Amino acid sequence: MAENLYFSRDTKVFIEFDSVIWEMPVLDGFSFSQATNATEITLAEMESSTGVSRRGRRAFNDALAPAEWSFSTYVRPYVSAGSGTGAADDEASHHAVEEVLWALMAGADNYDTSDYDFDKGGTSVTTHDGTDLDIDFDSSNASTLSTFTIYFVLGAANRKVYKMASCVVNEASIDFDIDGLATINWSGFGSEITDVSGSTIEDTVQPTDGDTTNDGSAIAVGDIWLDSNDSYRLYKLTNVGSGTEASTSAVYEDTSATDNFIRNRLTVLTVVPTSQDPDSDGTDELEASYNLTLTGGTINVNNNITYITPEELGKVNLPFGHVTGTRSVSGNFTCYLNRTDWGDSSSDESANFWEDMKSIDNVVTNSFALTFKVGGASATPRLEMAMATAHLQIPEHSIEDVIALDTTFEALPSTISETDEVTIKYVGAT
Repeated sequence: MAENLYFSRDTKVFIEFDSVIWEMPVLDGFSFSQATNATEITLAEMESSTGVSRRGRRAFNDALAPAEWSFSTYVRPYVSAGSGTGAADDEASHHAVEEVLWALMAGADNYDTSDYDFDKGGTSVTTHDGTDLDIDFDSSNASTLSTFTIYFVLGAANRKVYKMASCVVNEASIDFDIDGLATINWSGFGSEITDVSGSTIEDTVQPTDGDTTNDGSAIAVGDIWLDSNDSYRLYKLTNVGSGTEASTSAVYEDTSATDNFIRNRLTVLTVVPTSQDPDSDGTDELEASYNLTLTGGTINVNNNITYITPEELGKVNLPFGHVTGTRSVSGNFTCYLNRTDWGDSSSDESANFWEDMKSIDNVVTNSFALTFKVGGASATPRLEMAMATAHLQIPEHSIEDVIALDTTFEALPSTISETDEVTIKYVGAT
């Protein structure tokens, strides 16, 4: 019998939410795992009259830890073709391959043709039109988020299909690697990983009543179909045995395109203080704006999610559910230390930026509008992340071949109960 090995480069990832499945192209370095929480009991006693001291121990499995997943995707905006199998929209609107992850992170609880909505508040998490795709966090003030399912399809033969149920997006991180393509690192949790390879059928056409899965069982609702006539794209059977077998609809538009990547090197940052006189002493300590050319940086959006697991004795408990923590948007950006002319008192470059920030060290909370335009100020495609009221720390000098400044920021809401720390905009290539 030939030995079958599974290579990470053969892996495909799919996301199921609200009866729709998205194909999610991921980069090398993805991971998924689930550990066990165990308790150890030890003996510690003095010697008996015969000189014996018992030193044994016992171990007990208490519970399965929450499943953890992580993977990276490129930032890939596009304009929908408006029709065709796998299309994201029925109109020529702007979308992104990874938009479903942003929508779920921001509180969406349903998907309607092309938009992600929050029914409890009657609001839309995404807005698609012919100009751009907007994602906001208006619906993210919730103690729990909607869950979804991730499928990892491993191998190029004798495929293994792992299902991670009740997943949530915990963190998204964008790193500005100056020589790389714009990439988002995603991570989160799930309740349990199961092997559903036995409930999978590989076929060139949609299975019909009487077909069987890998384990020899008759196909049933919930089984997985890998379309071997279409790169083994994953579907879930939703209606079997009625003569009108059906499967989940799929979104995979532009997942194979090569014109929707974004180069980090073209990224532009604008820094505008909310007030040029933050200490209200009648003197403007800050410039109207600062011209800072980035050499690197990161943006992190974090839901700070924790999972709750029961603690009953005598059984291995399963994770019950999750709760959200404080929503956090933070990061840093770096730039070279430069100044054009010492005689120019209105210089808006980085040396003056440090001096101005140092001069307002008596201001408890400062406020700046930061706008990162990843890919360029007006280029297409691009990703924009705007933070209207970010708190900046005094930049730190980084002593390297070329002296640099490293500035850490915290994006804050306009009021403590608001959700406007960050807004996200995608613009596809036109």
